[in-house]
Amino acid sequence: MLAAPLSDRGIVHVSGDDARTFLHGLVTANVATMAPATPRFAALLTPQGKIVADFLVIEVPAEDGGGFLLDLPAALVDPLLAKLKLYKLRAKIAIEDRSAALAVLALWGGDPPAAAAIDGLVVRDPRLDALGFRAIVQAAAVAEAAEKLGARLVEPAAYEAHRIALGVPRGGVDFAYGDAFPHETDMDQLAGVDFKKGCYVGQEVVSRMQHRGTARTRVVPVAVDGFAPPPGAPVTAGEITVGTMGSAVEGRGLALLRLDRVGDALAAGTPLLAGGIALSPQKPAWARFAWPGETQAS
Repeated sequence: MLAAPLSDRGIVHVSGDDARTFLHGLVTANVATMAPATPRFAALLTPQGKIVADFLVIEVPAEDGGGFLLDLPAALVDPLLAKLKLYKLRAKIAIEDRSAALAVLALWGGDPPAAAAIDGLVVRDPRLDALGFRAIVQAAAVAEAAEKLGARLVEPAAYEAHRIALGVPRGGVDFAYGDAFPHETDMDQLAGVDFKKGCYVGQEVVSRMQHRGTARTRVVPVAVDGFAPPPGAPVTAGEITVGTMGSAVEGRGLALLRLDRVGDALAAGTPLLAGGIALSPQKPAWARFAWPGETQAS
């Protein structure tokens, strides 16, 4: 098994008597039915349905103090803290930035790690089984935790390549926070939205997109002919812009694409280019949405 420390991630701890109901009423996932062994992928949205922050929600066992850890991009910790405190009102909760004390390890490529071996939490990544596991450990003991879990410590770039190969988007590079709907970032495909739960911020917009099937733009994998274009490079089909390049490694990457325009280009035999480099969109194995040329989702 491989383990990569994700130093670009932060941790927010939400605890207190009302922590569960507070989070459940705000985010896209069902927190009411969570347990320590069943983490969730979720987002806090604007009232217009755009993603403010996405994160993994991990319940802390009662014997370890209880509450919920939010594993999110470190750059979003302060903005999220401000939003959560704005919504707090009279809820009996405490909201704390634990980023200095706790670190995030991504684990993949082997048997399930023995969580009891470390002073920390280990859960399966709720987005996709193939992504592996997530460990929340003491920041001063990352290497020790990896060793006790039987994992070989590698650079974060190795995990990035693993994520990109699976076609799983990362906020801030594959899409812009504050400017993307959950469907556009594939949260509806990666267990990030519970369409059966009650209201949450932005719920009406997300539900409308789901029922009307109006998500024409999505982050999807692309095969790249050689070295990948930089993130943010426009993707074009002839004179028409059809999307934006996201994260990539040599030979493959992710791009935010208008799939209807991609379909038109493919039907016309028009190549897709980013920075003069040819791209070929690839439907990910986990996708249930309709792909260009398909009549319905499979």
